[in-house]
Amino acid sequence: MNKDIISYILLFVILVLVQVLLMNHIVLFNSAVCFIFIYFIIKLPINLSTNLLLTLGFILGLSVDVLSDTPGLNALTCTVLSVLKRPMFFAYEQHDDQKRNVSPSLGSMGLFNYCKYIFTLSAIFCIIIYFVEFINFIDIVDILIKAGASTLFTFLVILAVDSLVYRN
Repeated sequence: MNKDIISYILLFVILVLVQVLLMNHIVLFNSAVCFIFIYFIIKLPINLSTNLLLTLGFILGLSVDVLSDTPGLNALTCTVLSVLKRPMFFAYEQHDDQKRNVSPSLGSMGLFNYCKYIFTLSAIFCIIIYFVEFINFIDIVDILIKAGASTLFTFLVILAVDSLVYRN
């Protein structure tokens, strides 16, 4: 089996377990939750086929849903995030043949573009999950506060994890 496939499987399992066992129980200021498991979608290579990317995103979200007892929220949101991953990447990076086989990281995108990339994906994920969870627009201020706080928390944790993993 390929070394990269094993590392992605290991990353998948570790992130799902960290999310379910640790991050779901940490809520800052009664509003910010860290969704560390979306780091798996962020780290997948750009040249991955769309079908495989959507399938992996759905399986990731479904795994978190099953273990967290949430009725499909994460599966829906991870699938949407998988659809938007490639357009968001190319919104911040040029279309080069060299960029086709790249996995988004600090080294491949640079700090500024990578921060914009993960902040955008974190914001999309948090906004969708909170709007779907609350379903109504009556508590729009509460939804926006929770989505903003969770976006910032998720962004900072993902940036910290990636900076620990980053190799020159």
